[in-house]
Amino acid sequence: MSVLHVTRDGAVATVRIDRPPANAVDPDMIEEFVAVLPPLARDPDVRAIVVTGTGRFFVAGADIAVMRDLSAGTQERMRRWIAVQRAIELAPKPVVAGLNGHALGGGAELALACDLRLLAQDATIGFPEIALGLFPGAGGSQRLPRLLGPHVAKQLMISGERLPADRALALGLVDRVVPADGFDAAVASEARALAAKPTAAIGLLKRVVDDGWGRPLPEALDVEAAGVRELTATADAAEGLQAFLDRREPRFEGR
Repeated sequence: MSVLHVTRDGAVATVRIDRPPANAVDPDMIEEFVAVLPPLARDPDVRAIVVTGTGRFFVAGADIAVMRDLSAGTQERMRRWIAVQRAIELAPKPVVAGLNGHALGGGAELALACDLRLLAQDATIGFPEIALGLFPGAGGSQRLPRLLGPHVAKQLMISGERLPADRALALGLVDRVVPADGFDAAVASEARALAAKPTAAIGLLKRVVDDGWGRPLPEALDVEAAGVRELTATADAAEGLQAFLDRREPRFEGR
């Protein structure tokens, strides 16, 4: 039975995780994500994607009943969680993490791959793997230091602390804290606002930043220049400039 439910509201597609009681990740969920995300990323009529959960959890982390099998085969199947995150990062449009509930372990790793993270006021986020004798090994040990810096990231992963919303916001781990009452509406509003932007430019911007990160500056500027060449061929760039000259609001189409 499917645990991912995809709905559309105009240009926004929402992928809702529904695997009670805690939306824990197992190989079947991973393969569903791998199947669902690329078509949404390619669909020109989808200009923003929301990933969210149900109930008290966004994603509680990996299913421990699966992870206790430490065989190479099981670990390889679970490590495909990084393919889900890469599909999000490579999507040529904004992806919003609607952290409706606790985002722990693999759930926090999934959130790190998204472009915007909104956390419910009564939810927590963290990397508690250390309590199991593990560390965040499906992207977290690499993405968290890139976001917060190595020292802070190591402290959070070593402590395994579950951060309340206000502390997560102060650290920059999430971008916005939203009251639990009306959370879905707030996330939808944010996604609609993103979908109305020049999403072709957003997709190119994502790629240029990621491809240029860590390169020597001359190489990074070459990456940027190639992105600009692509950008100037988009309809959105022409529309944005013409709208400015016409003194009107632009009407972007994501192309």
